[in-house]
Amino acid sequence: MAKRKKKANRALNRMLHLGIYILIVLLTAYVFVTYIGQRVVVHSVSMQPTFAEGEVLFVDKLTCRFIDPKRFSVLCFHSDSEQEDLIKRVIGLPNETVRIKDGVIYINGGELKDYKGLEAPEFAGTAEDEIVLGDDEYFVLGDNRKESIDSRYHQIGTVSRADIIGIARVRMKPVSKFQFL
Repeated sequence: MAKRKKKANRALNRMLHLGIYILIVLLTAYVFVTYIGQRVVVHSVSMQPTFAEGEVLFVDKLTCRFIDPKRFSVLCFHSDSEQEDLIKRVIGLPNETVRIKDGVIYINGGELKDYKGLEAPEFAGTAEDEIVLGDDEYFVLGDNRKESIDSRYHQIGTVSRADIIGIARVRMKPVSKFQFL
C-alpha cells in the first residue's frame, strides 16, 4: 500500500512539474510575441526589390517602445484599411514637411537623397501638396514606388506612432537570403 501511494505521489508530482513547465513556456511565448518581437510575412510586391512577396521578417517590437524609428527604417504597422499589417520604409519623421514634385521627395523644403538608389516616385498622390506631419506621424513609402499603396494614398495616409508594431530587423526566410537589416 505504501509503495502504491509513493508511486501515485511521484506521478502527481511529475504531472504538476510538467504543468508548471508548460505554463512557463506559454507565458514566455506570450510575453515574447506581445512585447518583444514577432514574425511577419511580406504579403505584397510593394517592398521589392528589398523584400519579395512571401519572405518572412522578424519585427522588433521592444526597441520601438523606447526609441523612435529613424528615416529609412522599415516599419511594420497596422492600417485600418488593410487586412494584413503593412511593411513600408520611413521617409518623413514627426514635425517635418513632406512633398513629392516631379519625382523628387522634399523634406522640409530640401531634396531627400533616396536610400539605396530606389526609384523616384512618379505618383505624388497626397504629397503633391506639402504634408505637415504631426508630433507622432510618419510618412512611409514602399520601395517599389510604382506598385506600393503607402502614405501617398488616402486609404493609408500618414502612420501614427500608436499604429507602429515594430521595426524589421532580420530577414528569416528564405534561409538563403537570411540577413540582419
